[in-house]
Amino acid sequence: MSLAAGRPAAPPLAGFGYLTITATAWGLNWPVMKLLMRDWPPFAFRIFAALGAVSLLLAVAAWQRDRLWPGRGQWGRLVVSAVLNVSAWSVVAPLSLFWLDAAEAAIIAYTMPVWATVLAWPVLGERPGWRRVAGLVLGLAGVTLLMAGTVGAGGLWAKLPGVAAIMTTALMFAGGAVFTKRWPVAMAPVPLVAWQIAIGTLPVWVIALGFETLDFSRVTWMGWGCLAYVAVVAQCAAYLAWFRALRLLPAGVAATGSLLVPVIGVFSSGALLGEPLGVRHVAALVLTLGGVVLAARG
Repeated sequence: MSLAAGRPAAPPLAGFGYLTITATAWGLNWPVMKLLMRDWPPFAFRIFAALGAVSLLLAVAAWQRDRLWPGRGQWGRLVVSAVLNVSAWSVVAPLSLFWLDAAEAAIIAYTMPVWATVLAWPVLGERPGWRRVAGLVLGLAGVTLLMAGTVGAGGLWAKLPGVAAIMTTALMFAGGAVFTKRWPVAMAPVPLVAWQIAIGTLPVWVIALGFETLDFSRVTWMGWGCLAYVAVVAQCAAYLAWFRALRLLPAGVAATGSLLVPVIGVFSSGALLGEPLGVRHVAALVLTLGGVVLAARG
């Protein structure tokens, strides 16, 4: 795409479409996870979701006649990408909930765009313009406003292990966005996501088999439906769309767009779980959407 009036070409519109799919899928995953946790232990269900997602992705890849095995020299990139993009949320993030409320964890987790923007400058040469910086500030303001009414100030010392865990998650996922952009794995998208989910969830097997007990008699039809959503939508569709968005958009823009996830999560929780919605939530949505638009233009 050519340059006009000395300004860089706008990012492809398709990139924002993929980003919207990702944000919607991961945002809806918030209420789904709340429903799912009524029936499943926190790590055991991830094994079944990963098995379902990987099986489906490999079947699609085989039907498309994609090469299923990574090429020579790609294993290092594949493992690093899987750990940063998948293990961050499947292994590290759940640990934070032993010490933090979900809202507290979300605030820290969605500082990820800050770290992605910082890392993208030296690694990718994506020097942020004033619009992208302003968009990032607006987006973070929206997320903070969204959660402001639910976060308490007491017991900070007791919460430090949880803060460390969720901050590690944010840094890992930000690093994953930049790493994937700078050192992409030379592999078709569908088998690539299958391998990343398979590798990234390997530590989950150790935790679930070693420390959890699963009683299938407690799993309701709702629990199985939520598991199917996590496997097919939140993992297969969302990760496919996320990696595609990273190919089409600057890493900082894609990361800022991920601020839509908690906003969608709160609104969908209100619709599906009856959680309260008010002026604060609408203002947060306006701030976050404004931030994404500014970042896209910067």
